[in-house]
Amino acid sequence: MTEAILLVGGRGTRLRPLTVHTPKPMVPAAGVPFLTHQLARAKAAGVDHIVLATSYLAEVFEPYFGDGSALGLHIEYVTEEEPLGTGGAIRNVASRLHSGPDDPVLIFNGDILTGLDIRALVDTHQSTGADVSLHLTKVSDPRAFGLVPTDESGRVLAFLEKPQTPEEIVTDQINAGAYVFRRSVIDTIPLGRPVSVERETFPDLLAAGAHLQGMVDSTYWLDLGTPAAFVRGSADLVMGRAPSPAVPGRCGDRLILPTATVAPDAKLTDGTVVGEGAFVAEGARISGSTILPGAVIEPGAVVTDSLIGARARVGERTVLTGAVIGDGAVVGADNELREGVRVWCDAHIPAGALRFSSDQ
Repeated sequence: MTEAILLVGGRGTRLRPLTVHTPKPMVPAAGVPFLTHQLARAKAAGVDHIVLATSYLAEVFEPYFGDGSALGLHIEYVTEEEPLGTGGAIRNVASRLHSGPDDPVLIFNGDILTGLDIRALVDTHQSTGADVSLHLTKVSDPRAFGLVPTDESGRVLAFLEKPQTPEEIVTDQINAGAYVFRRSVIDTIPLGRPVSVERETFPDLLAAGAHLQGMVDSTYWLDLGTPAAFVRGSADLVMGRAPSPAVPGRCGDRLILPTATVAPDAKLTDGTVVGEGAFVAEGARISGSTILPGAVIEPGAVVTDSLIGARARVGERTVLTGAVIGDGAVVGADNELREGVRVWCDAHIPAGALRFSSDQ
């Protein structure tokens, strides 16, 4: 296998305001755009040609990755004029593939952080003679995902989208967002209109008698669709819980990029990342958080499980827990923001304006 398609066209609405100026795959995780980790793992698995299916803010990908030679890859870019869904995006880039009709083509959703054994998925695909093979993982609460029951040999029996009742939960196996397609199957997807592989392509193939094979791989897996998940994924990369050859430094409790400045008595723990040109002042305590390039954390601030956008500023003694601060935003001194709060890009919160507890 030498080819892959990466689906990176989504608008990342659940991650806003992080994705106001930056497409989700380009938001930094463990110091580099998240997409870098996917590209590096594909390369490590033997892939050398990757087509990026882009749409939202498509213009930012190629200036960063170029032709892919810096990563030892050949990268091409195809931009959708109108969003085509997962299946439509796959079909839209098919003309850029070089594979023969029976060759395997790897396909990744662009927002999944996984320890998947890519070679094992391809081996399963080839040894079973499948038309499409899917990475499946097991979750404790599958209600937010598409269920994929299989028989004892791993052959897929059905696709059940987001069950709502206990009776509908017939398995804990979910579609984990990585596939191997027989090249000829891609050409059967309708061209030029939105198509969902989950809701249309896979069920239609199953109904037509195609062989869809599931491979359960329960290593690390995380959907990075929400801010909390994205921050956790970045921390897990830094601490080595999630595997990636693209982490720019040794795994450990923290990752400080070369041009960042951190005061000697500042405390950084639990996979915290401090991006290029960022500044962390004396007495600050940062745990499990991502500080994007150019951001400033002022003296005595306490930041936990949060993401601080590029060029944003967190004031003295301000306490953030589970917060997202957009690019260029300013949170003044002595504020207290808790789980789920999102401060929009370039917003300004005055000193002492917001609290969840007494100021005494």
